[in-house]
Amino acid sequence: MKILVLGAGGTGGFFGGRALEAGADVSFLLRPARARKVQAEGLRIQSPGGEVTLHPKVVTADTLSADYDVIILSCKAYDLDSAIEALRPAMGEQTAVLPIMNGVLQYDILDREFGAHRVLGGLCQINATLGPEGEIVQMGTTANFVFGERAGPARSPRCEALEAALADAAFSSRLSENIHQDIWEKFVFLTTLAAATCLMRGTVGQICSTEGGIDFMRDLLRESQQVAAASGHPVRAQADATALKVLTDPAQPMTASMFRDLRQGLRVEADHIVGDMAHRGATLAVATPLLRLARSHLQVYQAQRAIGA
Repeated sequence: MKILVLGAGGTGGFFGGRALEAGADVSFLLRPARARKVQAEGLRIQSPGGEVTLHPKVVTADTLSADYDVIILSCKAYDLDSAIEALRPAMGEQTAVLPIMNGVLQYDILDREFGAHRVLGGLCQINATLGPEGEIVQMGTTANFVFGERAGPARSPRCEALEAALADAAFSSRLSENIHQDIWEKFVFLTTLAAATCLMRGTVGQICSTEGGIDFMRDLLRESQQVAAASGHPVRAQADATALKVLTDPAQPMTASMFRDLRQGLRVEADHIVGDMAHRGATLAVATPLLRLARSHLQVYQAQRAIGA
């Protein structure tokens, strides 16, 4: 199976690099400057378990051809339109797109562009970023990669081929029997985490240590869960228990990557995550007062950022 990874940032670079390390046929589609750096210095990954420098196959827009079985897409939501244009020349007749992005809105867009039968479902769980020299830095030990068919039999030939290609990689990979449910449960958790930490400007533990903080977290989680249920994806008991354990822990240091981006004055996926969940709630007549408050808070941030305030 030939795999193309769009970009070599923290997420795509880590999973693509570790798959390459394990023997998978992986190429990276990079911008010219990043391509030159990777070709000259290699793709360096720093993890708690050690460091590795890889020398992957690199292609740029002018050398791209429709020669891949799966394209892994890990961009931010606000870069999706440009990502679609970048990968379009690589789309052969049988090529599948596998987004491991946050949220669910990307599926409507990708289905419209390429057809739903060519878009797999996927998600990942990792905390990784680019270091000052372009190296990939994994923070913490969690590295999970989940994918699957969104319609038809879960164990399709293409998913089984990808499962085999990733089997020996230094991360946890899983072919899901119900990828829609997995995606929605992550969407619920991430929306709650992002809304809470961005609105309160602190860690989960700091929020939960305030008077009424744990009740606030529970109420915020319930809003997203009610939207998920109304959308046909009620959160399963185990996912609910896991989310509650993390999100109501006064010692929990976790924050959302959206909050970390916000603190640095960067663009955020506010509309794609918190905004989309609130919008779905309104469409389905589900009350989401806390989500709407967080959405307004993030919209003010975006407006201030747009004028340089």
